[in-house]
Amino acid sequence: MSHAGRTPLPPPTPWRFFPLAAIAALGVVVAVNGVLAWAALSSFPGLAVEDDFATSNRYDRILDRASRQAALGWTVEAGAEAGAPVLRLARPDGAPLDGAAIIATAQRPLGPPETAQTGFTGEGGGRYRAAEALGRPGQWDLLLSITLDGQTLTATRRIVVK
Repeated sequence: MSHAGRTPLPPPTPWRFFPLAAIAALGVVVAVNGVLAWAALSSFPGLAVEDDFATSNRYDRILDRASRQAALGWTVEAGAEAGAPVLRLARPDGAPLDGAAIIATAQRPLGPPETAQTGFTGEGGGRYRAAEALGRPGQWDLLLSITLDGQTLTATRRIVVK
């Protein structure tokens, strides 16, 4: 048999690896999505409230309370000093809000659940300091209940303890 009549094959090109590269890229995407889905499902319960049906039934009252609190016009600024939460409260005109009773639950938004209950002591000028420092550095959410003259404001503020 003679090979004289056949045309030679072209030399191989780098495009011959394209199908393998596409499969590898899709494999990376699937692996990353799997890791992110596992992290999301194992770290956050996905619940904003414990009993969502009961909460939905009283949603009008929740909206009414929120509008009453917004009408107060109080400003709540939060920070941390030496590991202890510090708040600054002000009236709508910017004047310090003194004499408030404040209780708070501090909880870690990430990682293993960790909570701490604390009260605040007024230092004057609208400034309040927590009775105790928080246990560990990092992010904390303060769930605040601030009461003054029969009015109550509930608020959540995130602080970073260094």
